[in-house]
Amino acid sequence: MKVKTLNDLFVDLLKNVYSAETQLVKALPKMAKKTNTPQLKKSFEAHLQETIKQKERLEQIAQILDVNPKGKKCVAMEGLIEEAEDMISDVRDPEVLDAGLIVSGQKVEHYEIASYGTLVSIGKRLGLEDKIVNLLVQTLAEEKGADEKLTDIAETIVNEKAAHVMV
Repeated sequence: MKVKTLNDLFVDLLKNVYSAETQLVKALPKMAKKTNTPQLKKSFEAHLQETIKQKERLEQIAQILDVNPKGKKCVAMEGLIEEAEDMISDVRDPEVLDAGLIVSGQKVEHYEIASYGTLVSIGKRLGLEDKIVNLLVQTLAEEKGADEKLTDIAETIVNEKAAHVMV
């Protein structure tokens, strides 16, 4: 798709984040399975359910705009997931692995926060239906909440345990 207008950019970003969420639906169960901290596992599992709903919201938006959300590959998410997979295979200590999984999770959340924040801003500028912007704002808030939850788990549980790992 050639991007010529701000509306074109919005649709392109929408397709990109749809691809990101689709990839994340497949990656989150793997991350949850590898964690050793119950709170982190629960957080990944809860965010999986949110991600499924977020993907459905994107489908709603695409339907309202009469566009197909498929057809674009989010290479950024692909790279973030590949980094997480590499870390899972490289890190042997379970406590350090959990710290690394949080790093991976937060990289994903920050990417999504940037993506949804941009979609909200452009959507408002384009004067898109309140329903579209509200769906995006809802997802943005969930992404920020997931990031905050990961920070809390890191600071109150995981990082302390990982800091005591000796070579």
